[in-house]
Amino acid sequence: MTTATDVTGVTGDAADSTSMTCREAMRAAIAEALATDERVFIMGEDVGRYGGCFAVTAGLLEQFGPDRVRDTPLSESAFVGAGIGAAMGGLRPIVEIMTVNFSLLALDQLVNNAASLRHMSGGQVGVPLVVRMTTGGGRQLAAQHSHSLEGWYAHIPGLEILAPGTADDFRWMLGRALANPDPVLIFEHGGLYAASGEVSPVDPGLANEQAVVRRNGTDVTLVTYGGTLPTCLDAAIRLEAEGIDAEVIDLRCLRPLDDATIVGSVRRTHRVVIVDEGWRSGGIAAEISARIVEQCFFELDAAPARVCTAEVPLPYPAHLEQAALPSVADVEASVRRVLDADE
Repeated sequence: MTTATDVTGVTGDAADSTSMTCREAMRAAIAEALATDERVFIMGEDVGRYGGCFAVTAGLLEQFGPDRVRDTPLSESAFVGAGIGAAMGGLRPIVEIMTVNFSLLALDQLVNNAASLRHMSGGQVGVPLVVRMTTGGGRQLAAQHSHSLEGWYAHIPGLEILAPGTADDFRWMLGRALANPDPVLIFEHGGLYAASGEVSPVDPGLANEQAVVRRNGTDVTLVTYGGTLPTCLDAAIRLEAEGIDAEVIDLRCLRPLDDATIVGSVRRTHRVVIVDEGWRSGGIAAEISARIVEQCFFELDAAPARVCTAEVPLPYPAHLEQAALPSVADVEASVRRVLDADE
């Protein structure tokens, strides 16, 4: 479960950093983009007068006006398509899809158009589009609004898939994404919006595609991203009390994956647990496990382990939902099994 606890990850001077919630950090990123580049606008359902379903865009309509902050009809296919057209025409649209399940209504636009146009035009047409959406469970929104489908989109060539897990990444990933000449999808875990963390005063310059070691360790590598980053960091702290030193890798980007950082860590620790809020079957955790086996099989002291969401639609009752989602206890138990396997 992701809770509204501290979300760290600042790479600059902590003395100059500012504490923000992830919601505030993304709002600041959007405001900066609107203020500094007249080509940028944001559109989506309720992003204007209502201030966004998750209050990320609160106050932006009053600051920038309806031409730059546009409420749309309830038609994801239509407004994602409009965003693609605007991007092809030279603008830099930010499209907000309320929750990740609604992106399925725009799947043709995202997969068959945004992701494919550069290839199908022989490099003549790019789609510099950023699509933001809320992902993940843990908020009692039941099966239809608790999906973690970022792993699906990571399957598609032509898209870059970002999953910020710290307030600093919520603040600075967007600007870099807007500079990308190709479409970028940002998956923001809803459980992180109220979480706070230190934010660098200026862009620390870390490439969006680079994974980061959030905690150094020697005994086992925990590979994760987004909403399960706090889960893994909490598990690492609890495991330390047992004398187990866990390294935590924050992927940050699911396509392209930073193989070098993942494999480099596993070569040091010789054991790995991959933690993903998506379902286990056919998920991004399986892809990461396969890459580790392909690239450093003979340096493993135990088979890679995965901690994923139970293979069920997410239940509404809180106790059942929490039982289905990856927990700190689940991560701890998986680490102990991996450590026991080579004894």
